[in-house]
Amino acid sequence: MSSVSPDRPSQRYYPMWGLVAARLREFIREPEAIFWVYVFPLCLMMALGVAFRNRPVESLRVVVVEAPEAEKTAAALGADSRFRTQILPFDEALLRLRTGRADLVIEPTDSSARLAYRFDPTRPESVLARNAADDRLQRAAGREDRLTVVDRPATEPGGRYIDFLVPGLVGMGLMGGGLWGVGYAIVDMRIRKLLKRYVATPMPRSHFLASVILSRLVFTIPETLLLLACAWLLFGVTCYGSYLVLLGLIVLGALQFSGIGLLVASRARTIEAVSGLMNAVMLPMYIGSGIFFSTERFPEAVQPALVLLPLTPLLGAMRKVMLEGTGPMGVAPEMVAIALWAAVTFFLALRWFRWT
Repeated sequence: MSSVSPDRPSQRYYPMWGLVAARLREFIREPEAIFWVYVFPLCLMMALGVAFRNRPVESLRVVVVEAPEAEKTAAALGADSRFRTQILPFDEALLRLRTGRADLVIEPTDSSARLAYRFDPTRPESVLARNAADDRLQRAAGREDRLTVVDRPATEPGGRYIDFLVPGLVGMGLMGGGLWGVGYAIVDMRIRKLLKRYVATPMPRSHFLASVILSRLVFTIPETLLLLACAWLLFGVTCYGSYLVLLGLIVLGALQFSGIGLLVASRARTIEAVSGLMNAVMLPMYIGSGIFFSTERFPEAVQPALVLLPLTPLLGAMRKVMLEGTGPMGVAPEMVAIALWAAVTFFLALRWFRWT
């Protein structure tokens, strides 16, 4: 009888595939993990999509200070349905503006033909109320517009907040899945002494780490496709570029954050330690990588630091593909940066990882 060589590929890689199957079964048996991976991103997308859906500007709250001409001013504004006008004493009017219960305060000055506007220049609705009220009052005073204008609101898919938000939620899911789904799982196995048992086996640590990443990828793809499908069905979010390029970015992003998760968990011995490390890694990306708003809101001085965050190039590339229809060459720099993060973190994790 011929003996089977222990170096045959089918036997050499069998432990790795066995570990992948074990990780999949372990994940399926954890209802809370399924909730955070599949249900929570959908709930977040629907809540934010409804909260920031395209809708007309709400009523502009204007307070006119009590004066002889107050009734006339309030009547001129009341002819426009956008304004919700009140006439109040000066002190109460300022209090309402200071506490956010009014967007604009209009008060008379020494001249009967002059008004003073009190508003908060840091609040967009306050600036809008000031400009809209001034336009209305100027027309009521006899101003004529020489140009005829036509309003054409832009409401088509691609330019709404939900279109900007969905790539951010996809990236957030990849980041959370890679760090919590990989890093937390490894530390949990270390605490339960499961890793210690693997030391007695001939399995290389590279096979073990690869099995953890592969098992994570099995859930990453359907998780992301489900989120994109629900965004399309519920809000009409679409991809103007290639879905294959988008899928490639998703896979690269999953590998990148799986590598970071491995690196974070390579030496951590307790749940508290790995939780603190993962929160320290994720918090800057939650704030500065542009999940919920553009990174351009930050000052120029911090822009170079934001570009170095692992999530920033991923979100930038996905938004280029989904919103601008950019091809693979247009996102090649971002793909190279993501691949470097994945390769470097996996190499360092392989070098520093310990079983106990």
